[in-house]
Amino acid sequence: MKGKPSPPIRRNKLKITLSGSPGSGKTTVARLLSKKLHIHLVSVGKMFRKIAEEKGLSLADFGKLAETDVEFDRMVDERQKEEAKKLRGAVIDGRLSWYFIEDADLRVWLKTPLKIRAERIAGREKIPVQEAERQIVAREACELKRYRDYYKIDLNDLSVYDLVIDTSRWKPDEIVQIITASLKGLK
Repeated sequence: MKGKPSPPIRRNKLKITLSGSPGSGKTTVARLLSKKLHIHLVSVGKMFRKIAEEKGLSLADFGKLAETDVEFDRMVDERQKEEAKKLRGAVIDGRLSWYFIEDADLRVWLKTPLKIRAERIAGREKIPVQEAERQIVAREACELKRYRDYYKIDLNDLSVYDLVIDTSRWKPDEIVQIITASLKGLK
């Protein structure tokens, strides 16, 4: 006989930030988690693409401008904060979401070895694995510098997260189970 179900977590107010390196599975896990918890999904990557479109820029051109002009990053960051404030419950998928969503109930970092991330991105983007790895390394170096200069954030400091999960060890639905199990301890 199954035990009594756990009382529902205050899902209508729950905010979870999901961060990680490119190819770590953020988007996949965020989508599955928001669906499981029946809460909104805020995708910073989607916002980045939307702002680029609004500005009439390709994603690559918008990314290059963000490397040289702090206002492009700040535009995305502010939109992320505004969107999350409007929602009572959400999974916020973004590299710096933990920093901008001050009322987050749980901050999660998804980590994955570079080789696996490159394979994932190569498959998704239909490019050679070596090219995906080169792009990841270049992007991470740029972001490491930008976020340190703009916000005084060290992306290598994982102590700011409540939960760090190696996505090379589990399937996306298992990662969602790990995250939801960790929510049981929240008040």
